[in-house]
Amino acid sequence: MTTERWALGGDLNVARIGYGTMKLTGWPRGDRPDRETALGVLRRAVERGVNHLDTSHYYARDGVAANELIREALHPYPDDLVIVTKVGALVEGSDIALPDDRKTGLTPDNLRRGVEANLRSLGLDRLDVVNLRLGDVDGASLAEPLEALLALRDEGLIRHLGISNVTLEEFEAARTIAPIACVQNLYNLSRRDDDALVDACAAAGVAYVPFFPVGGFQPVTAERLDAVAARHGATVPQVALAWLLARSPNILLIPGTGSPAHLDENIDAGTLKLTAEDLADLEVGR
Repeated sequence: MTTERWALGGDLNVARIGYGTMKLTGWPRGDRPDRETALGVLRRAVERGVNHLDTSHYYARDGVAANELIREALHPYPDDLVIVTKVGALVEGSDIALPDDRKTGLTPDNLRRGVEANLRSLGLDRLDVVNLRLGDVDGASLAEPLEALLALRDEGLIRHLGISNVTLEEFEAARTIAPIACVQNLYNLSRRDDDALVDACAAAGVAYVPFFPVGGFQPVTAERLDAVAARHGATVPQVALAWLLARSPNILLIPGTGSPAHLDENIDAGTLKLTAEDLADLEVGR
């Protein structure tokens, strides 16, 4: 595990390698581990020093829900554990299959419903961080739902607010409405559209949390990753994660997996220090 930390929201001290729980449920599609393996992965993550979990009440499929797994595995929670949840257009996990006009989660009432569902299923009185996820409905407004979450924060139900699936312009607009602790967007070595947003977040003291951190590499990039991995006796996913850690100190990782061995591999990426030569080679491979 990396010893590097970040003060999420200014007061939540988290390790830069966390864990994303979505793959424990198979939501929205795909395989998932059996329940005992899932519980073991969560416990192993905390044993290895992970204290930042990413989840949502709508990470649920066929009766398997991420929040309930977290609660069963880890409650009562360690004092330093930070659980980051999200709400957005999806009221329930199954809503992902609905047309846009039936995705109603961004109304004030349904945002409250989502926050309360997270509180209830996690067994908490206040959520550490709630991300407002946009992008599931075309043309969705940022201001009204963010203001609704700000009101819930003022009620004491939320400690910090984040945003997800946003542009640089939306990030700047959000910061005029509420303090923003983190941004969660798609970003990896091959998908660099957010370079300017990563830098803007760093300048503002805001964490940037990439999802899909290790997938979709182009052939030239894959070849360069293979070469760097061979030099270090590491795997390609470990190099991809190490590159993100080197990219900017405000980047926090939440790679997900249902495999205990893969979990350890991801956490061990925190000890991989890429050289200037490695970083230059990976840039050439873009």
